Amino acid sequence: MTTITRIYNFAAGPAILPLPVLEEAQRDLIALPGVGMSVMEISHRSSTFENLLHQAIADIRELAGVPSNYRILMLQGGASLQFSMVPMNLLTPGSTADYIDTGSWADKAIKEARRVGPVHVTGSTKAENYSRIPTQDELQLTPGAAYVHMTSNNTIEGTEWKSLPNAGDAPLVTDASSDIFSRPIDVARHGLIYAGAQKNLGPAGITLVVIREDLLARSTDALHTMLDYRTHVKNDSLYNTPNTFGVYILGLTMKWLRSLGGLSGIAAINERKAAKLYAEIDRSGFYRGTAQKESRSLMNVTFRLPSPELEKTFEQDASAAGLDGLKGHRLVGGMRASLYNAFPENGVDALVAFMREFERRRG
Repeated sequence: MTTITRIYNFAAGPAILPLPVLEEAQRDLIALPGVGMSVMEISHRSSTFENLLHQAIADIRELAGVPSNYRILMLQGGASLQFSMVPMNLLTPGSTADYIDTGSWADKAIKEARRVGPVHVTGSTKAENYSRIPTQDELQLTPGAAYVHMTSNNTIEGTEWKSLPNAGDAPLVTDASSDIFSRPIDVARHGLIYAGAQKNLGPAGITLVVIREDLLARSTDALHTMLDYRTHVKNDSLYNTPNTFGVYILGLTMKWLRSLGGLSGIAAINERKAAKLYAEIDRSGFYRGTAQKESRSLMNVTFRLPSPELEKTFEQDASAAGLDGLKGHRLVGGMRASLYNAFPENGVDALVAFMREFERRRG
């Protein structure tokens, strides 16, 4: 029997999946129990797949407390397509969309929205290298805005919103790709939430969209069919062939989250993991966190070493020690440890031990 050794994967995405999910998928890969075919082979129109899809949606609704007047969609194209779909569907003629600029992905969303209509950047920390989240007092909201867009966690810069901003009377739209279901979420305070699956929900290839039903009326018949949220609502996310295997894995991941006590349960685990790593970063001054402490992300821990040369050595030595994916994003450099839901706590312990030993040898 071949022994499989799994390294600690700190990559920002596609990211680590829960080991119990991978093991169940491995057992049933050839044939789903009672079906005789792999989930990758069954028709998306079959009752077997529809049951998988509907159960995953039901688990999402229960986990996040999604109210009955919200629809849950499983789409494709990643969060990057939502940068366009959101304004195409929600930015009505004559109105302005407010965007809060907190990082590189928010900046990309702003650029796509401006292709559709007027955009007002209601707050930004770009001048501070996106090292923090703006305060409520810094937000200059547009009266009568079509919506207010935020990015709940900034993967590249290592910051996150600790509480939702007050969007006034406008619907709040959140790109939650990097911290979706890492903690409880107040869906009722949102008009729309979207997230790529590949960090906390499942494999790459699925985009979760949760939209309040009344906002569907803003979509127009001028939209291309696949870019109209109403198309996917009417067809139960089955207008075209979905990522069937991705839906299956996402469903297993939702069951795994429920087994841990839901979103409050995983939040406690995530807080404990991040606290260990931030404590080591702050311990001696050899390592330096890049995000201001009040804005630090629980999902993406970013830090620097005294020199770029040491950072290169750190990454190489860590990789050799089975700690992979620690190199920071190419736009900002440095180091980044992504601690998504499925990342094991003993992996954090291993990184902390490595950091102490590296400082002892190189400090």
